[in-house]
Formats: sequence, C-alpha cells, structure tokens
Amino acid sequence: MKQRIVWAIVFAVAMLAGVFGGSLAFYALFAFITAACSWELMGHLFAQETNYRQWRRAIGMLLAVMPFLIFGSKLFGAFQPLEGTLEMSSYFFVASVAENAVPILMTLIMLLFIIFVLFIIELFLASGRPFDHVAHYLLGIVYVGVPFSLLIDIAHWNGNYAPLRVFGLLFLTWTNDTMAYFIGTFIGKTLFFPRISPKKTWEGVLGGIGCTFIVAWLLSRWIKDFTAVEWFLLASCIAVFGTLGDLIESMFKRSIAVKDSGAVLPGHGGWLDRFDSFIFALPFVWLALMIWEG
Repeated sequence: MKQRIVWAIVFAVAMLAGVFGGSLAFYALFAFITAACSWELMGHLFAQETNYRQWRRAIGMLLAVMPFLIFGSKLFGAFQPLEGTLEMSSYFFVASVAENAVPILMTLIMLLFIIFVLFIIELFLASGRPFDHVAHYLLGIVYVGVPFSLLIDIAHWNGNYAPLRVFGLLFLTWTNDTMAYFIGTFIGKTLFFPRISPKKTWEGVLGGIGCTFIVAWLLSRWIKDFTAVEWFLLASCIAVFGTLGDLIESMFKRSIAVKDSGAVLPGHGGWLDRFDSFIFALPFVWLALMIWEG
C-alpha cells in the first residue's frame, strides 16, 4: 500500500506538470500517453504472434497515435481553416466547423490510405491471421487514439488552452478510481461484477460515485469553465463510463490471461491500467458537452 501511494504521488505530480505546462506540454504529455497505452495494448494483442511481432506492435502504436498527432498539430498552425461561416453551438465548440474540417479530413484520409497499405503489408509478412491483425490495428485507433484526440477539443476553448478543464476531468477520474478502491478495500462486501473483477464491490463503486459528485461540486465552486450543472454532468459520465471502462479493460486482460497491462508504475500496473477509465469516459464526456451546449 505504501509503495502504491508513493508512486501515485509521483505520477500525479508529473501529470500536473504536463497539464499546467501550457499547450505544448499538454500535447507532448498526451501524445506520449497515447503512444504508451497503445504500445501496451498492441503488445498483448500480438503476444501470440511469432512472425514480425515487434514490427506489428510498432505499426499498431503509430496508427493509434496518428489521430492525436495530426489533429493536435492544428494547435501550432499546421492547418489553415477553410473559408466558411457555419458555426457549431455555444462556447464549447465556438470555433467554426471549417476550423476543424482540415485536420479531421486529413486524419481520415491518412488512416484510410494506411489501412489499405496494411492489407499489402500482411500479404508480404506471410500472415496466418490477416483479418485478426488488421482488426487489432483498428482497435488501437478506436480504443486509444480517438478518445485522446477528442480531449484536444475539450481542452481548448475559443482557441485558448484551458488546463483547468483537463485537470478537472483527471481529478474526477482519479477520485472515482481511488475512492472506489479504498472504500471497497475497507468496507466492501457485495461483489459488483465477479465474472470480470472479483474484487470490485458495490460499496466501493457507490462510494467512488458519491465522492466523485462531491468533488464535482467543489470544482464548480473553483473552476468556472463549466457551470455546476455541467460539472455534475461530467461527473455522471465519468462515474458511469469510467467504471465501465475499468471493467472493459479487465475483460480484455482476462481474455488473454494477464493481470496488468504493463509494469511501468510499481503497484499500479501499466499506462493502460492507469488510463482505462479516462479513455473510455472521454467520448461520452465530449458527446455530453456537445449535446448540452447544443
């Protein structure tokens, strides 16, 4: 337990330095996290592959991080907006559709082109399971790459980087995960989803959700980027879909008989173990804000 707490503090300090270090630090931090999570994921997906395993793993990682790299490069003037006046609703997407059209289109074109190249690669790598391998590449893009790309939109408001938004979402996620773990450890008795997670309890899950809403209320008093109602909306998304995201990663790990996604952080597993809840909640946070602001 002591080792787990120490490394949690080290990890939190490093994350906060990246989040509050400015737009470039945010971009570099989450590009690294996207690459690290996808590297672990691809390592497990290709664990049984003996033919060019590391090459396949590297290709999968590069594909997963590509949406984030391409879409995020607009922060540094890589793309010029198209001419147009069509506006998306409210402050959350106050930038015009044209502002994001070029990087989105470029990402889709690049990924489509590369996917067809992958078919050719599988042909010459003498793959025995080409369908499986192409599906693994696509899973990395959808499961890891796309959610972190959506974080770029959440983190930038009126063209300006808003670190408190990122901090708030991370803090809500950490609260939900950490308090569910501690409350479940000390008073948990009723199993929540024993088929997938034999240690997760209803007491821990409900305790984590309750603490997440308390933190959402505190954040609404301090961070005015979102209203109190919006903070509670975000807390709901993270409490529900973050918990499901943790179970889904556990499901993946059970299917390939591994305990942790990696061993980067002593007592905490790998990068994917640390961000499974955050990754899975991000698309729902993004969608909730878009609908609410619409």
